[in-house]
Amino acid sequence: MTVVLNGSNLTLEKLVAIARQGEKVELAPEARARIKACRIMVEEKVKAHEIMYGVNTGIGEFSEKVLNDDEVEQFQRYLIYNHAAGIGEPVPIEQVRGAMVGRINVHAHGNSGCRPEITQTFVEMLNKGVTPVVCQKGSVGACGDLAPMSQIALLLMGEGEAFYQGERLPGKVALDRAGIPVPGLQARDGLAAINGSNLLTAMSGLCLYDMNRWLKQAEIACAMSLESLLANLKPYDSRIHTIRGFKGAVRSAAAILKCIAGSDLQTGKIKTKVQDAYSMRSTPQVIGAAHDAIAFARSQVEIELNGVGDNPIFLPEFKLTLTGANFQGSPVSLPMDMAGAAITMVCVLSERRLNRLTNPALSVGLPEFLTKGAGMFSGMMLSQYTADMMIVENRILSMPASIQSIPAAADQEDFVSMGMNTALKNNQIMDNAFGILGIEFMAAAQALDFRDFTFGKGVTKARAVIRQHVTHLDVDRPLYADHNTMKALVKSGDILEGVEAEVGSLECGLD
Repeated sequence: MTVVLNGSNLTLEKLVAIARQGEKVELAPEARARIKACRIMVEEKVKAHEIMYGVNTGIGEFSEKVLNDDEVEQFQRYLIYNHAAGIGEPVPIEQVRGAMVGRINVHAHGNSGCRPEITQTFVEMLNKGVTPVVCQKGSVGACGDLAPMSQIALLLMGEGEAFYQGERLPGKVALDRAGIPVPGLQARDGLAAINGSNLLTAMSGLCLYDMNRWLKQAEIACAMSLESLLANLKPYDSRIHTIRGFKGAVRSAAAILKCIAGSDLQTGKIKTKVQDAYSMRSTPQVIGAAHDAIAFARSQVEIELNGVGDNPIFLPEFKLTLTGANFQGSPVSLPMDMAGAAITMVCVLSERRLNRLTNPALSVGLPEFLTKGAGMFSGMMLSQYTADMMIVENRILSMPASIQSIPAAADQEDFVSMGMNTALKNNQIMDNAFGILGIEFMAAAQALDFRDFTFGKGVTKARAVIRQHVTHLDVDRPLYADHNTMKALVKSGDILEGVEAEVGSLECGLD
């Protein structure tokens, strides 16, 4: 179903549908009308020679330099040229598509002052699969993502490069093949195409969607490990978490119990300790804290996706132009730094359960390193090494980028968000997190193979999905293939989808 963008209705789910799944987009009629009305006002002000930042002045340190009539239009072209100054490998297609979605939604408010043709060209590029080639590095997250957004804007002049139907092509060739006219740039158009934190916000939105699904899988893995380790389930009683009051903990405890429902572990038939180690009994509090951090980050990202991130801002109802700093990425980068740290925290917890599964002093009768041939075989001993290495990398990556400002533009831009660094490192954190959780899943499935009682319905289903991809480790074999298979399995979400099909949604306990 086509997603209609009106400036205020863009959710993470819609962003994912458009950016990742190729859903078509349409600009709402009322948004189109607002864009036209704003453009009329801008053109009137240009004719009246009213001084407007980035329209008939230079930008940054050159904001006090006023342009003459002949320079105004040409300035937009050179603005895009000099800001298309990134470096590195291309940004993944889904992230660039997400940035374009966000920019369309900014324009939809009718406060950006560009011609309607600019916004419509972005719509056509999305719908026809023309994706600009954008370098990964170069944005400092204020004035927005200028370097990457400028590479997108090059196509508005029939320049730059684009991916189209599996090929990397000159921008004009891609546009011609797709049947998209080149709109060119007139006064204000260039800056209106680039002056917001749209790429780092799109990257953050896609990442948050994946983080939520990953946390639900962390709860499934926890449930499997709890069954393997004959855990006392009293710490998962909803009353413990309700009485404290954190929504994330309530949600997490309910999800884990949902996976264990139907297990002999709930009946009292199996002897358990009076109180387990923290890594077993504090999971709802830890994953719950991550849920709460990600919920806050989501709220901030969705505000940004639906707000006017631009400069200057044009207010047609007041015939007014206001300059400010609505391009500043800090409202997104700060909570996303916290979100990345939250994922790392849950990875540490996962590894601590992995340690208990493999350590014969802690595993409640499981074979040493989960192998029956300990001595001849080492089982999953080295799997822990791999998880530990990735956790250390995630700890390094969890240093906040939002406090790392370096002044730019001759100190005119003397505080920047560094939000692109946040977005890039969160992608790396998630890449490691898929692997770390995959190793716990593999170990927990191996451990369950040594237990002889009825497991919870969700746990049983998760184990069955894992066994479709990785077989029981009977004798030692090179484990890198299994590790990579499990990493890909966690990233795919197949375990999550299988379990939720069996027991229902794990986003529970939030009445």
